[in-house]
Amino acid sequence: MEKRRVYRAHVVVVPYHGQGHINPMVQFAKRLASKEIKITIATTSSTAKTVQQIFDSFSVVSIYDDIVEGGVAGPGGFKGFLDRFEAGGLKNLTELVAKQENTEYPVKCLVHDADMMWASNVATELGIARAAFFTQSCAAIGTYYPMHCDLSGKEVPLPAFAIPGLPKLRTPNLPSLGSDTGRYPPLIMHILRQFDNIDKADWVLFNSFDMLEEEVVKWLSKIWRVRTIGPTVPSVYLDKRVADDNDYVFNIHKPITGTCLDWLNKQKIGSVVYVSYGSVTSLSVEQIAEVAEALRRSSYSFLWVVKPTEESMLPSNFKEETSYKGIVVTWCPQLEVLSHEAVGCFVSHCGWNSTMEAISFGVPVVAIPQFLDQIINAHFVEQVWKVGVVSKADENGFACGDELERCITEVMEGVRGHEIKRNAIRWKELAKEAISEGGSSDMY
Repeated sequence: MEKRRVYRAHVVVVPYHGQGHINPMVQFAKRLASKEIKITIATTSSTAKTVQQIFDSFSVVSIYDDIVEGGVAGPGGFKGFLDRFEAGGLKNLTELVAKQENTEYPVKCLVHDADMMWASNVATELGIARAAFFTQSCAAIGTYYPMHCDLSGKEVPLPAFAIPGLPKLRTPNLPSLGSDTGRYPPLIMHILRQFDNIDKADWVLFNSFDMLEEEVVKWLSKIWRVRTIGPTVPSVYLDKRVADDNDYVFNIHKPITGTCLDWLNKQKIGSVVYVSYGSVTSLSVEQIAEVAEALRRSSYSFLWVVKPTEESMLPSNFKEETSYKGIVVTWCPQLEVLSHEAVGCFVSHCGWNSTMEAISFGVPVVAIPQFLDQIINAHFVEQVWKVGVVSKADENGFACGDELERCITEVMEGVRGHEIKRNAIRWKELAKEAISEGGSSDMY
């Protein structure tokens, strides 16, 4: 007879929409579950269906039916989706938590993505603890918070955290979020909303670790009750303490595993340049042409992930002309690729999840940031952690082929390249130490 499970507490986890938000929060939930915490993940119908099929140790419930109501493609675009998610999610999440009150394991804490500030209201109404979870870096949040104070007409509680030499932040053009309102563009206004009730949080969680962002963690800790709980990379790649934790639960695109890994297995150690811009960032025709030119001229082998929507933008005959030294795929299992001994560097947009994965696997980075926190992350990659270089953009905002080729060569060989590799290995060990038993990220 199967032994009845006994839990220390019950926690409800509410992730925001999108792969880059869902995976870190579900990984954190796995960690909590391994410590005998009962976990309920409250999310959209489409996400609930995907997560439950892959990982059955959680109770995964829907608090908003995005399948019936059209999701992001429904009325009002992305903003319309967010408004509907908030309206339906608030009501259903409140009912979900309230129904557990008289059970053996009532909900003790609500962990919500900081972007879903409305979820915090449920904790207030029902009198339970709440933790806001940021899926961007501490440095990015430390940069945005003074903007929030400026916009809301209050003083920053202490001198603003400064990042010397940080380039000017750029924003993508996302008209569906509304028109320009003056001081800050619509996307920044949307980002700053996550601070509206952050002061009510009992804890503020970050997918980072103390030593990685030591100074900014100290700064933020003077404002909120901060806890770093990362890296949220599957346990098999770090401490191996969480059973069966060898992959993320959510992928927008279907990973093409065999082709990538079979090809990598035939390459020499540290000889491959891996190129990927994440699940959301899209490159222009011009930038794709520059990347292609750099890879064509480089003396190194390459594995390039080009999303299905971008395949038609590749230069004519590029695949055929470079097939002797590289492959182009529409998606791949990034964790398995970055952990492969053949990979020598990672050409990345420097989204936070990709950056944390590179740090966790000790892979040097050539950064081509596109906007917002990617620029901050890339700056830290080069100037603070010294695990890579940032490709300089030309007057049109593109990283040209010559510059990309120079950066790849600099990282893959020479004096600076050796220094970057040494630093990357050091941070890899520190990441493993942080998440291991007794580490800074293990002591929640």
